[in-house]
Amino acid sequence: MASEDAEQVEIGANGLVFTARVAGPAGGRPVLLLHGFPQSSWSWRAVLPALAVAGYRAVAPDQRGYAAGARPSTVDQYAMAHLVDDVLGLADAAGADTFDLVGHDWGGMVAWATAARHPDRVRSLTAVSTPHPAALTAVIMNGEDGQAERMAYIGFFRQPDVPERQLLGADGSGSGLRELFASTGLPADQTDEYVSVLTQPGALTGALNWYRAMDTIGEVGPVTVPTLYVWSSDDPALGRRAAETTVDWVTGPYRFCILDGVSHWVPEQAAPELSRLLLEHLSLT
Repeated sequence: MASEDAEQVEIGANGLVFTARVAGPAGGRPVLLLHGFPQSSWSWRAVLPALAVAGYRAVAPDQRGYAAGARPSTVDQYAMAHLVDDVLGLADAAGADTFDLVGHDWGGMVAWATAARHPDRVRSLTAVSTPHPAALTAVIMNGEDGQAERMAYIGFFRQPDVPERQLLGADGSGSGLRELFASTGLPADQTDEYVSVLTQPGALTGALNWYRAMDTIGEVGPVTVPTLYVWSSDDPALGRRAAETTVDWVTGPYRFCILDGVSHWVPEQAAPELSRLLLEHLSLT
């Protein structure tokens, strides 16, 4: 296997078994990449080779709820504390005392919390799309940028059973998921893998339980580690105001980059530019 080819593996952590895509030399500096909703490790498929060629050991797990062996049935098992513990457990399983952390969407939220709470473990942070949780909360509470309206869908996702029925469709094929992707700018030819994962028994409920447990996020303080934040101008869910005020919540070295004309699906639609920015960031830390 060439170092840049992604291999699919299983990783045991916290009593669960996560599937993951890994690439790069076994002794390379570890980089952990966290996907968002409703995606999977496949979202990083075009970023992993760039990291591998540069000599990094890139690990992109299918997170709690998405991996068949890591799919607890109760909402409380998707609390932020468990999601952060999964990151640390996966790093431990990889033998990484410290690691670089990358997260998109919900993965970005977990990455912010992990970096803020465990700066001794996180060498650098790269957040994609997701602003610092405190910046996002402040913008919502202040009624700015239409942010509350942008995220009104969350109330629907937190309902019991209803979102599963709508997103899976009457025949369970994931027709609603396909409509969601299409309406937010991700082409149909890039959605089959995600639909395949989330139409597995219990997978969509596990993924939605992240929303149902989101009142457990708790306080996320300032981040002290070197941080890159990549935001895209055409993101319908996450507006400019929260993105721009994230700087107030990073006390370490910080770089904010805007991808103009790119939708929310940055890892899929802007992988070359994201990979370039990520490699630049890693080279400085």
